[in-house]
Amino acid sequence: MLFPPLRSGWTQRGERASVEISGGNAKRVVLGTISLTGHRLLQPHPKQRSLDFCEFLHFVREHYRSQKLLMLIDGDSSHTAKASQQTADDLGIMFERLPVRCPELNPIESLWGDGKDVICANHQYPDIDVQTNEFIEYLLSLTNNEAKRKAGLLSDNHWLFS
Repeated sequence: MLFPPLRSGWTQRGERASVEISGGNAKRVVLGTISLTGHRLLQPHPKQRSLDFCEFLHFVREHYRSQKLLMLIDGDSSHTAKASQQTADDLGIMFERLPVRCPELNPIESLWGDGKDVICANHQYPDIDVQTNEFIEYLLSLTNNEAKRKAGLLSDNHWLFS
């Protein structure tokens, strides 16, 4: 979202902190994957609808060609929609559904959190597309090993490897 989350700040005791914002808000959705090797695919969309998710599934399939694909998904309606399920079946992409309200189980959520902390927090961008591009560029600039570390995939205790 264009409104920046305020993660930290300071002011003199007894004074109010000033946080400048544009007064307008906008939203973009970045659909993304991280593989066990740390490779990332990211694609921005204005909304998160099943049509957008189906487009993302085609994007993923193009990059991974004939490899077997298993994607972790949460309960978002764009993931569970019949069109999304049918597209995944047609493309040979299998889904593993994560339990409800357990974002900590999804490695991409930790990566999103890092990107939001570094790029989005405490800074008002002139427009949502600039912010979205900065977010994507930051996440893609990480080495595969850095991305795996930030996503928790280097941990011996990660549930995927148990």
